[in-house]
Amino acid sequence: MVVPIVGEHETEILHAQTHIWNHIFSFINSMSLKSAIQLNIPDIIHKHGKPMTLDELANALSLNKSKITHLRRLMRILIHSGFFLKSAMIPLEEGSSGSGSGLGSGEGEGYVLAPPARLLLKDEPLTVTPFLLAMLDPILVKPWHHVSEWFSSDEPTPFEVAHGRTFWDYAGHEQRLNHFFNDAMASDAKLVMSVVMKYSKDVFEGLNSIVDVGGGTGTVAKTIAKNFPNLQCTVFDLPHVVEGLDGSDNLSYVGGDFFVSIPPADALLLKWILHDWSDEESVKILKKCKEAIPSKEKGGKVIIIDMMVDNKIGDDESIETQIFFDMLMMVLVTGRERSERGWAKIFFEAGFSDYKVTPILGLRSLIEVYP
Repeated sequence: MVVPIVGEHETEILHAQTHIWNHIFSFINSMSLKSAIQLNIPDIIHKHGKPMTLDELANALSLNKSKITHLRRLMRILIHSGFFLKSAMIPLEEGSSGSGSGLGSGEGEGYVLAPPARLLLKDEPLTVTPFLLAMLDPILVKPWHHVSEWFSSDEPTPFEVAHGRTFWDYAGHEQRLNHFFNDAMASDAKLVMSVVMKYSKDVFEGLNSIVDVGGGTGTVAKTIAKNFPNLQCTVFDLPHVVEGLDGSDNLSYVGGDFFVSIPPADALLLKWILHDWSDEESVKILKKCKEAIPSKEKGGKVIIIDMMVDNKIGDDESIETQIFFDMLMMVLVTGRERSERGWAKIFFEAGFSDYKVTPILGLRSLIEVYP
């Protein structure tokens, strides 16, 4: 029996302190995960083929012997965060629970991947590693140090306070940002399109042409072109993004600005595009989309893949993810995450008559918008 030695008020204060500490140091979770990726730990443990002891992992990493105990500390937080597990197949020290949450020596423990870590493997077709490394790059982390300053400034985004130019302008002049951002979007596109092609492939049936607006290096369009060889696919993005990229029989690349004009097609696809822009900017983009497609009677439509914050997924983790993304849009660009009401508002303001939502992508939905 534990006998309380402080009063209710003091207990509440101490709990509040712990709560604040955990939020102060929550960045340690993401930075520890980034370190594990840079050290190639998920792939090393996966390729080992069986539970991997601390010494085996240290040897595979060619660590300085004095760092082995620190590697154990890194693995402990990654276990606590749910990316690795201690294997029950390897005997633990007498008295050890094997839970991974204690601060003991952990002698004899074997590490294996937890289910989320499979998406961190480099050879995993649906890997999210490029996205992780992009979002935690110093270029994208720096603006977070300027949010409070931004609230008192005339700059549209904290990114511009930090870097003196918009995200898009910076990417146009800084090849490294352009490269890792496009890699991040491509990795996400693979995951998204694997689901779309399995459950909503019919959204592309009956079309003769489609333009992937803001399609980056073409991961989405390549998937569509492969599955629909008679469908003419065009990737439309800024000139510096598509420069030097080669098409195929039914895939081509076109450089331009979607605020000016968009190549005509039966349908347009905008994956993770409109959440980057304010309502006013999104309406301007959608109006250009409407100009580029035929009428609804002739099969014209805009296909949007983006987050919908009231898509009935109401668990705490999903709500937190939606809030995180909304803050990310605020800090890096001028956009926001929208509810269905928010989406409907910009659709109708841009002159569209109707839309259909298919919630097949977790926190994101596939939305068909009709002129």
